[in-house]
Amino acid sequence: MDDREIPRGVASLGGSVRAHFDGACEPPRGGGLATFGYHLEGAGFLHEDCGLAVAPGSAHSTNNVAEYVAAIRALEWLARHGYTGPVELFGDSQLVVRQMTGEYEVKADHLRAYHDHLRSLTKAFARVDFRWIPREENARADALSKQALDEARASGGRDRAEESERSRGTGPDEDRPRGPA
Repeated sequence: MDDREIPRGVASLGGSVRAHFDGACEPPRGGGLATFGYHLEGAGFLHEDCGLAVAPGSAHSTNNVAEYVAAIRALEWLARHGYTGPVELFGDSQLVVRQMTGEYEVKADHLRAYHDHLRSLTKAFARVDFRWIPREENARADALSKQALDEARASGGRDRAEESERSRGTGPDEDRPRGPA
């Protein structure tokens, strides 16, 4: 097989994809703005994204939901682009990482749908390892989630990226987890 026969964005150049994810929320306990950011690289990929995690003002606009949505968006992007190899997901949320590794139970009802959706996404890959890292080692994902927060504040809570994607017909509505919003 020569290089022209390999679909772009699908070929694995070996190794795994490393994805850093983070969420931000103001106020942290709901009713405000919750945003996500992720950065991924490896196996021929280099991509990052950020945006609203849930609708502004939602009771689910919490920091934990924002963190879950960041990890979900990273895996959804990889799956849409045909990647099925191993993934290492790095986050500074002890709750999300420990719930996904089974060390913590999911006790909050509003997090169960996000946890279950993220768990189901992991089945599309050869392996998904969740790893906790200190905040200072998650700087790019943190900056992206804060950038999305700034943009949402500036636009009155509307996510510009979502608006432009909807106008192209490739919006996040078909990509959103089917859990609580």
